[in-house]
Amino acid sequence: MAESTTRFSMRSPRGSRPEGDPLPRYRSIVPDWQRFVEACRRPLPTVVRTNTLRTEPDALRDRLVHRGLDPEPVAWEPTLFTVSRPAGRTIEHWLGLLYAQEAVQLAPVLALDPRPGEAVLDLCAAPGGKTTHLAARMGGVGPLVVNEPSGRRQPALLANVNRLGVLNATVTSYRGESFPQRATFDRILVDAPCSAEGTLRKESSLWNGATPSTIQRLARLQKRLIVRAFDLLTSRGSLVYSTCTLAPEENEAVVAHLLAQRSARIASLSLPFSASEGLTTWNGDEFPDELARCVRIYPHQIDSGGGFVARIERE
Repeated sequence: MAESTTRFSMRSPRGSRPEGDPLPRYRSIVPDWQRFVEACRRPLPTVVRTNTLRTEPDALRDRLVHRGLDPEPVAWEPTLFTVSRPAGRTIEHWLGLLYAQEAVQLAPVLALDPRPGEAVLDLCAAPGGKTTHLAARMGGVGPLVVNEPSGRRQPALLANVNRLGVLNATVTSYRGESFPQRATFDRILVDAPCSAEGTLRKESSLWNGATPSTIQRLARLQKRLIVRAFDLLTSRGSLVYSTCTLAPEENEAVVAHLLAQRSARIASLSLPFSASEGLTTWNGDEFPDELARCVRIYPHQIDSGGGFVARIERE
């Protein structure tokens, strides 16, 4: 579900969709395939999250009504609103009262559930949507380390941290897979760089999916990231691994790799909307039964993008 994604340069004309069904290799695992296809062909809703470090949902809703944005609450999350047009040029945006993001992007932070006073690490942080959501869930209290190795992506992260008034964040720029082990954390988010297939509603170049070589290259990085993150956990800490792709090679296979390398377990995960279980088999590969506790999110289930979330703890 990652905002840190691999981007593809070729796009179809705005508003158009390629012929045929989307992501055909997943037909056997996507529930209610026809609804999935129909959702992928619809435009992605415009959604904003209330920045509770600076305002409350009711106050933001009143301001959005005044701006003529016709806000409608999202049933499963009181800080979210769908709006009739982008809000990026409003004064509410520049005051840091809101953050525009896909609804599905809230799932990793809701799964991690950070608390005020805990030590939290966002290992792959840019452009900052989940970082600022983490800070809001912490009430701005407790150390929040946000890491982004890409100098090209760091300005966006810093701009969003500043715009939304995040005062408890320390920004670092280590390669995630070699983040120093001088400290441990109560909660860690690995919103991993991925092939981004779940974003196909806005990236039509992904209609047929990522190439096998792209998926394999990213999976190698993801396995290094998840192992390093696990090694940074406190004894009672929790790790959330998430992507915005549907590729099992980047999702269940990565988590299974961690289980084989470390004494880790998959925790049960309850999100405030209906989603699907993780896979225990794919293309002849068998994964441990506990991978079913992971969550797969498809576009038709919450009218958003697609993605994957797993919550992991020490045994």
